[in-house]
Amino acid sequence: MKLKIAYSPCPNDTFVFDAWAHGRVPGAPRLDVTFADIDVTNGWAEGGTDDHDVLKVSYAVLPWILDEYALLPCGGALGRGCGPLVLTREGDVDLTGKTVAVPSERSTAYLLFRLWAAETVPGGVGNVVVMPFHEIMPAVRDGKVDAGLVIHEARFTYQNYGLHCLADMGEHWEATTGLPIPLGAIVARRSLGEDTLRLLAESARTSVRMAWDDPVASRPYVLEHAQEMDPKVADQHIGLYVNEFTADLGEHGYAAVRGLLTRAAAEGLVPPLGPDSLSFP
Repeated sequence: MKLKIAYSPCPNDTFVFDAWAHGRVPGAPRLDVTFADIDVTNGWAEGGTDDHDVLKVSYAVLPWILDEYALLPCGGALGRGCGPLVLTREGDVDLTGKTVAVPSERSTAYLLFRLWAAETVPGGVGNVVVMPFHEIMPAVRDGKVDAGLVIHEARFTYQNYGLHCLADMGEHWEATTGLPIPLGAIVARRSLGEDTLRLLAESARTSVRMAWDDPVASRPYVLEHAQEMDPKVADQHIGLYVNEFTADLGEHGYAAVRGLLTRAAAEGLVPPLGPDSLSFP
């Protein structure tokens, strides 16, 4: 069996899937890997016309795709202290009526931003513009937008652009809910059948544990696809986004996902989840 999978070239994904992608996970299906930004994979999943069997997507897109895809209980990205940041050129900016760049309107980062803004920007932000992730910090620095919502390694590099962190969406989420931050999910087509879905989950879980047991083995794969990222930043990225929730969502992980999507639905940002939408075979 060979399955088509799409995930990002970010260090956390390549670290997690290295052993599986290179045939080192005993009994796991072989993988045909496509690298794509998560905004692209979100669109593939929501469009319903993509032919990938497994996708890395934002938790925020789940309400639109769970009829066709099942959420795997492992392999994704949740955590604490790893939320998206709102960056500005000045240290204290009122975003009322301002233009904010975001990497996607279907991202978890955007949901967290909208929930934060509903409480802290009573006048409402102005325009929200979608921009490729790598263009956001330069756009804020150059004054093309008033603020930018950033994710991933930008936590470690935004000072290089002379920017300030106006707010940490993760800090706000954790302070108001006590839950970890749900970011990226691994989903697989329900049509694969329950046995295959369980095999996929176990393969992902084993791949994560193999990466932890021998992190040196994944190093070439991680750095090959990290492009020009500083290796130290890649290590920080992995340390932040690959954790116990990657191996198993567990009770707190599922509570975080339900909490995010329930609050977002109450704000009219996503459709409500069905009672068994997150259940796994």
